[in-house]
Amino acid sequence: MVWLQSSFIALLLFSLGCSAQSSPSPEVLQRIERQVRAHYNVPPEVKVVIGALRPGEFPDYNALTITFDGGEKKQSFDFLLSKDNKSLIRLTKLDLSKDPYAETMKKIDLSGRPRRGGKDAKVVVVNYDDFQCPFCSGMHRTLFPELLKEYGDRVAFVYKDFPLSEIHPWATRAAVDASCLASQNGDAFWDFADYIHGNQSEVNSEKSRDSQFAAVDRLATLQGQKHGVDAAKLQSCIKAQNDSSVKASEQEASILGVAATPTLFINGREVDGAVPATELRAMLDQSLREAGVTPPQHPAAPASSNPHGRK
Repeated sequence: MVWLQSSFIALLLFSLGCSAQSSPSPEVLQRIERQVRAHYNVPPEVKVVIGALRPGEFPDYNALTITFDGGEKKQSFDFLLSKDNKSLIRLTKLDLSKDPYAETMKKIDLSGRPRRGGKDAKVVVVNYDDFQCPFCSGMHRTLFPELLKEYGDRVAFVYKDFPLSEIHPWATRAAVDASCLASQNGDAFWDFADYIHGNQSEVNSEKSRDSQFAAVDRLATLQGQKHGVDAAKLQSCIKAQNDSSVKASEQEASILGVAATPTLFINGREVDGAVPATELRAMLDQSLREAGVTPPQHPAAPASSNPHGRK
């Protein structure tokens, strides 16, 4: 629920003890719901369920939980309510005993995914990618070969699937075909990714969805032939179109809060959108220094009379 997460006040909070609970009065409940709906622009179809009061960690405040019930999806958040019932404060618990970026990386399954860059690199870039997304194509061209060439084995690059099938009808097909290649040959996967991102128009120009699917399958087959994979096994995989690994990647991305592509995680730090190479270099260099690795020397930026890139 993006509409809920953008403007909360972050406070540090410790565990709340067990005690007898009571509910706010109906009049207070109504005021809370109206304020929450207005402040966070909660859609009418989403139910606002206000829990019982419990002692808070701060003087003059009780704690309560508000659940936003959208039917298929529910989210609950802790709030503080002043004892005079005049102020409601959103609570976010920050656990200082854990590294938030490391915790993010723990949620990403990299097993079986082809890598570019250093096999044992201390900095890993995970890109949730959509083969039909034009912005993903731009990001891909920035990563490869430009940044890969600069960082060499200092950084590893891994692609995960997040096809936006509602607007990109052949993206899931390409993701499945890419996984078929990856199961046999990592280089075949990357060459397929390079070609698709550099030639999306070749598939988009096909007039029907079936012909687009056929074009994607043909390109995957060509990469398989180029890299000498088991042709029968590849064709069986392409024909089966088992999208379980793609669905798992989509679910993983959703848990991480990914809503659009491209979305990168650089050692757990989120990067939204096709940001310029200069911004990526800054984040990569920071992550390398934190890992005790010296960043590479970068080419001098070209002189420009318009440093902000505006016209």
